[in-house]
Amino acid sequence: MFMGASLQNEVPSKDKPKIDRRRAARRQEDRLREQAHQEKARKLHSLLELGQIIGLDLQLNEMLLKIAQKACEVMEADRGSVFLYDSATDELWSTVAMGMGGEAIRMSSKAGIGGHSFQTGEVINLEDVYTDPRFNKEIDTHTGYRTRSLLCMPLYNRAGLKLGVIQLLNKKTGVFTEEDETFLQTFGNHASFFLEMAQLQKARFDALEQSRTELQRLNKAKSKALDHLSHELRTPIAVIQGNLRVLKQKLNVKTSPIVEEKFFKTLEKHLGRLLEIQQETEKIIQSYQDLEGDFLSDEFKQKFAISFEPITLVPFFEKKLEKIKERAAHRSLHFQIEGQKDLSVPMAPRILEEILEGLLKNAIENTPDEGMIRIVVEPKGPKVLLRVQDFGIGITPENQTYIFDGLFPTQETDLYSSKRPYEFNAGGKGLELLQMKVYGQRYGLELSMESQRCIHIPTDQDLCSGKISACPHCQTQEDCLKSGGSIFTVSFPGMTKETTEK
Repeated sequence: MFMGASLQNEVPSKDKPKIDRRRAARRQEDRLREQAHQEKARKLHSLLELGQIIGLDLQLNEMLLKIAQKACEVMEADRGSVFLYDSATDELWSTVAMGMGGEAIRMSSKAGIGGHSFQTGEVINLEDVYTDPRFNKEIDTHTGYRTRSLLCMPLYNRAGLKLGVIQLLNKKTGVFTEEDETFLQTFGNHASFFLEMAQLQKARFDALEQSRTELQRLNKAKSKALDHLSHELRTPIAVIQGNLRVLKQKLNVKTSPIVEEKFFKTLEKHLGRLLEIQQETEKIIQSYQDLEGDFLSDEFKQKFAISFEPITLVPFFEKKLEKIKERAAHRSLHFQIEGQKDLSVPMAPRILEEILEGLLKNAIENTPDEGMIRIVVEPKGPKVLLRVQDFGIGITPENQTYIFDGLFPTQETDLYSSKRPYEFNAGGKGLELLQMKVYGQRYGLELSMESQRCIHIPTDQDLCSGKISACPHCQTQEDCLKSGGSIFTVSFPGMTKETTEK
C-alpha cells in the first residue's frame, strides 16, 4: 500500500521537461525582478549620494562637473553635460563638458537639440541623433566624437522657471528607455535645487566683488582728488603769503597800528588757518597711504627708521604731560597719572610721544572745563596697557565706527567750527587717531575704544555748555563725571628679559 502511493505520486517521464522549463522560467523571472529591484535601489541611493557629494560645495563650475559625472554613472551614459541659461546673452552655457577637457561651451538658447528642449520643455530621447535635423553635427566634427543615442530634458528651479538642460550621450548598453527618462527627471529635480543655490551664492559673491572693486576705484579717486586738492591749495597759499609780506612791508610806514591790527592780523590769521588745513589734509593722505601699504611716505620712513629703546612709561608720561598742560593752560582741567612706575615698553620715544599727545589732545578737546582726565598704565599678561580716560561728552554709537578713519569730524557740519588746539569742541578731524592706527598696523600695537555719550546731550546736535558749573543738568562735578566719557586703550608688547638685557 505504501509502495502503491509512491507509485501514484511519480511524475511521468514525458512531463518532466515541461516542469523543468517552468521552474527555470520562474527562476529567471525572480532573477530579473531582483535585478530590477537592485537597479532601482541603486538609482535611488544615487540621489542621496548626489546631496552628499555637492551639498556642501557651492562652487558652480565644480558642481556642474559633479552632477554630469553622477548622471553618467547612474544612467550608464558615456558622456554628459549640464547647460545653464544666461538671461543676459540668451545663451545656454557650460564651463564643463565631459570629454572636452573642460572647454567652455556657449550656444544660443534656441540652437540644437538642447535649445529645442529648453524652449519647448520637451524631453528628447533619440536612438540615432543623425536622423534628427535638429542635431548639430559640427560639434562631433569639432571634437572627433561620434554621438549615437541621446537623452535631453530641461531643468527647472523652485519657482518653475527654466534653469537649463541636462543632456546624456551614448547609453553604454542599448538605448535610453522610458524608465531612464523618468529617473533622469527625478535626478534633475534634485540637481536643480543645488544648482539654484549655487547660482544665488555666486550672484552674492559677484555683487560683493563688484562692490569691493567699485569701492577701491572710488577710494583711489578720492585719494587722488584729495592729493590734488592739497597740492592746489599749497601753491596759492604760498603766493598769497609772500605778497602779503611784501604789502605789509610797503605799507608799514604809512599804516596806523589800528589798521594793521584789524587788516593784517585778520588776513594772517585766516591765511594761517588755510595753511593748517592744507597741512592736515596732506598728513591724512600720507597716513592713508601708509595704512594701505601702497608706499611709505618720507615722513613715516624717518619714523620707521628710528630704533626702539626701553622706555619707562610713567616717568616718561609725567614729563610729557607737563608740556601738554602748558599748551592747554587756558583750560581748567584736572589730570591724574596712575600705574606702576617701573613698567617699560620697547618703543621709539618720538612715536610714543605722538601717541600720548594725540590721545590727550582728543581727551582735552572733548572734556568741558572743570572736568577730569586720567592716564593709567597697567600690565595685562605679557603686554602693557595705556589708558587715557576722559569724563567728557563721549561719542555717539554711530560715530564710534569711524573714529580711527580720519577726515571725520564727530560734530554736525552746521555746528562745526574749527578752533585752536586744546579748546573744548575744537573740531578736530581725527588725524592723531588715524596716525595711531598706522602705528598700530606697523608696530603691532592694539587700539581699542569705549565711549558713552553724555546722557544729557545724546545726539550730535545737542551742545555742551563747555563748563561743568554752567551745565543746566549737572549740579556737581560728580554728576558730570558719571554722565559720559571715553576710554582709549593702546596695548604695547611688554619688555622681555632679552630686551632688558640689551
